[in-house]
Amino acid sequence: MEDQIDVSRPAERAGEPDRPLREPAPIHRPVVDSSAAARFSRPDGVSGGLDPRHRTGSDDAAPSLTPGDPDPALAQAFGPSPGAEHGIERHPSWQDEAELPPPPPPDPWRDPYAPVGFGAPAVSPTSETPPEDLSGAGVPAASRLSLSEVLFERRLSRRALAAAAAAVAVVALVGGGIGAVVADTAHVLTTSTVRIADAPEDVIRPDNPVGEVARRVQPAVVNIRVSTPSARGEGSGIVIDPKGYIVTNNHVVTMDGAADRADIDVVFPDGSRVSAELVGRDPATDLAVLKVEDVANLTVATLGDSDRVEVGERVVAIGSPLGLARTVTEGIVSATGRPIALGESTSDGDVVIDAIQTDAAINPGNSGGPLIDASGAVIGINTSIFTQSGGSIGLGFAIPVNDVRAIATSLMTEGSVRHATIGVNARKADNGNVEGAELVNVREGSPAQAAGLREGDVVTQVGERRVRSSDELIVAVRRAGADADVPVEVIRNGAQIDLTVRPTLG
Repeated sequence: MEDQIDVSRPAERAGEPDRPLREPAPIHRPVVDSSAAARFSRPDGVSGGLDPRHRTGSDDAAPSLTPGDPDPALAQAFGPSPGAEHGIERHPSWQDEAELPPPPPPDPWRDPYAPVGFGAPAVSPTSETPPEDLSGAGVPAASRLSLSEVLFERRLSRRALAAAAAAVAVVALVGGGIGAVVADTAHVLTTSTVRIADAPEDVIRPDNPVGEVARRVQPAVVNIRVSTPSARGEGSGIVIDPKGYIVTNNHVVTMDGAADRADIDVVFPDGSRVSAELVGRDPATDLAVLKVEDVANLTVATLGDSDRVEVGERVVAIGSPLGLARTVTEGIVSATGRPIALGESTSDGDVVIDAIQTDAAINPGNSGGPLIDASGAVIGINTSIFTQSGGSIGLGFAIPVNDVRAIATSLMTEGSVRHATIGVNARKADNGNVEGAELVNVREGSPAQAAGLREGDVVTQVGERRVRSSDELIVAVRRAGADADVPVEVIRNGAQIDLTVRPTLG
């Protein structure tokens, strides 16, 4: 079919000049394949478009379109399945006709909103009947296979066995890799070449005065062990004479008065152990002297001057607290001239000392050990502590070494000690205005009675020492000594009276 193309010029518009027209471009008509023309050309007898409203032929003869055979590939892709009643253009309502399986019953164990119901038993009532499947899958529970069934009875296929072997190999490889990493890490933590640098010899090291004092005095400090058939105890001591004399506390050798005589052993710093004999003891000042025999090369401690001790100076305590021999603690002198009663009055007399107070740690077992100043000289013998817990709280007390020297000398030469006394019993007095020792008993024929002292008098001073308690009165009289007149200041009926007393040895 060919189209008619009009190439004539259009009519000139009014008032427009005549312009030449270009020739139309040639029309390119592609070559149409005969088979395509036969398939897509107009049917025979149709000269216009396919729309009946634009047909150019006779009105009586309407064109008829006859569909051709479908393409085999399209028919296979879009046609109905073989044997199907309907094609792919089925209406959705036709699906209602399909037979669907009934929904499973609700499972009360998995659905919290399912109604409660009765089900099959979990275990088959007879051994011949296999157990029912409770999961709802309709498959009976399978029994577990043993290793012999898997390996020898061929209950698993070769593929399953190969998969299990591969899984085991993978686990072994992973475990081996982890072990190798751990072993390599452990190897990194150790080395065959150790290079620990030592400090150069020319480095200035800080002074260690406490260590130097301890090195000099420790060889003279011993551990004392006391035993009876029914009890054991221990403390410390110090060698004061090259003949084997050792000073310690009375409560160490008597185990706080529980044993008058006991077996006593002395353990030296080198570990040697020797039996000791009790030379003498003074319960009034809690001192005792022991003696060991046939011990060569004894280290003797150096005794200092306790009257020159000042508050605040550094001190070191050495002993065996809680059985730990050669223990060194350090502190300062926190007070001097502190009257301390070590116990109630007994038949042995009043146990009172004029102590040096220190905050160096002193614990049970330190008793009898030395308190040493910065020069390495012994200034006291540790004897007691104040505590609420049983351990050191920084309130320790030592017998001044000047008192120790005099008492130990008396014990080594005579075996006993006598102290100055005025023959009174007293108690602390403090009414807010007067502080001293109130006399509650003046013995007949005593130095106090001879001096004119009466019961009820409050002693406030003995010699040059102020008296603030009954313990301090005992210490002041001992310090004054015997067989010498000592001025005494008392308060009687609110008035001060000065008297003179001559203490005697009790």
